[in-house]
Amino acid sequence: MINTLHIKNIGIIDDITINLNEGFNVLTGETGAGKTLIIGSLQILSGGRFSKEMIRNGEKNSFVEASLYLQNSEFEDNMVVVSREINISGKNICKINGRLVTVAELKKFMNTILDIHGQNENQSILDITTHIELIDEYASKEIKEEKEKYKNLYVEYQRIKSELAKNYGDDREKQRKLDLLDYQIKEIEEANLKEGEEDELENKRKIIISSEKINNNLQEAQEEINNNIIDSISVAIKALGRIEQYNEEYAKLSKRLRDSYYEIQEVGRDIENFTEQTYYNEKEQIEIEERLDLINSLKRKYGNTVQEILKYKEEINKEIYEIKNLENYIITLKAQLNKIEEEMFEISEKMHRIRIKYSKELSTKINKELKELEMKNADFIVNIEHIEERKFNYSGLDKIEFMISTNIGETAKSLIKIASGGEMSRIMLAIKNVLTDVDKIPIIIFDEIDTGISGIAANSTGEKMKQISKKHQVLCVTHLASIAAKGNYNYFVSKEVRNEKTTTKVKLLNEQEVLEEIARISSGTITDVSINHAKELRKMNLKEIA
Repeated sequence: MINTLHIKNIGIIDDITINLNEGFNVLTGETGAGKTLIIGSLQILSGGRFSKEMIRNGEKNSFVEASLYLQNSEFEDNMVVVSREINISGKNICKINGRLVTVAELKKFMNTILDIHGQNENQSILDITTHIELIDEYASKEIKEEKEKYKNLYVEYQRIKSELAKNYGDDREKQRKLDLLDYQIKEIEEANLKEGEEDELENKRKIIISSEKINNNLQEAQEEINNNIIDSISVAIKALGRIEQYNEEYAKLSKRLRDSYYEIQEVGRDIENFTEQTYYNEKEQIEIEERLDLINSLKRKYGNTVQEILKYKEEINKEIYEIKNLENYIITLKAQLNKIEEEMFEISEKMHRIRIKYSKELSTKINKELKELEMKNADFIVNIEHIEERKFNYSGLDKIEFMISTNIGETAKSLIKIASGGEMSRIMLAIKNVLTDVDKIPIIIFDEIDTGISGIAANSTGEKMKQISKKHQVLCVTHLASIAAKGNYNYFVSKEVRNEKTTTKVKLLNEQEVLEEIARISSGTITDVSINHAKELRKMNLKEIA
């Protein structure tokens, strides 16, 4: 649900914060006060289009932010904050819990959170691709296990079809491909690559290049040890030896010095060995350079590392095997595909029968809802097209579309072809009410869907929205008293002039103020008669709440 909605610099809205609640939230108010701008702000936050003309006059950017509570979500404490800022240049800054996202990512996320319905909106229910999913959710208890098995098979089915789609052409093309692969294998094999050799060669190369410098310093160290240090320490040892009988500490010093003498002699011998081993070998350097050039050449062709080159070689060997054994390989794949297709077909038939069963049940319930919404001649149909040619799709062999005939004698049409906004709103409301348990979108917005209806139909429309609000947070903009009377929370939207600028205000009404607003909507003026009428409407609502 939306806990808090913050809107800044959109149309006549200066800076408002609306604290919303669970259940049925109703917005009423003056014409042109900004009710539509509030819904428009939610559309903007859902990744909808934005025109720079919507930025409040004299401002440089617009900002919308919502704090959401999403039950059983991946977010800490189930809380998430989404925001979108748009400046006058058209630049967008979209965030989900402080993380920058693209407009497309914001839209994808919000499409699972919020559903906006209005006279001229393309509701999610009009998206034909969702119809089969809605039926399957409705039939979840029976179809869930079958659908899971089917989806697993479908993944393997697609993999095998992709393998079969590999085409090496005729024999000439196949031989050309084999020649190329053989050349690549030969080139890699002749290189006789070993993992880790590149680092070893680089180290050797560095030593050879630096051999003169290394050798000079080793010789200098050896000369100093042999000509100066050893002789000097030898003299010092003899001097201490002449006095060590006078003091135990002198004897210890003498021993330490002798130990150092032997250690330095050992170091001198090691330096001498290194000196003999270190020399500049031009031939060896050339060989190392050529080897490194070869490895770099192969890396440019087959991989960024020796390990990747060797892995590529394995892949080539596999491909050569597949081409040379292509006929047998294809026979094996086709046999696997036929087996999977039979299993998929069997499951698809089961799913088809389940969908027919629940589609009839769903149609019956929706038609009952439509009659209660004063569409007594409407006939809602779930059209299931079963594909006989075994052209499997992700959901089986069915294509499902919701269709309706609104008058006796008319042919059922796709929902998207229904012309009347008032009819479309009621159809959508009937569908939503029946599917409220399986509809996973937690927040539903109704923007003046009551336009063009009145009386019993209006009252029924309000009852349906109230029913939906028991499972979803509902935000409704209305002009009808019978709907406003059903609100759990009623907000009054007004406008005022401040500093020679018009701005929007939103106020959560107390019970007395709710009665006055219902009276104003129903009669245009607040009188004793209109207040009493409002009380009656409200009393009916309180009974429903109880």
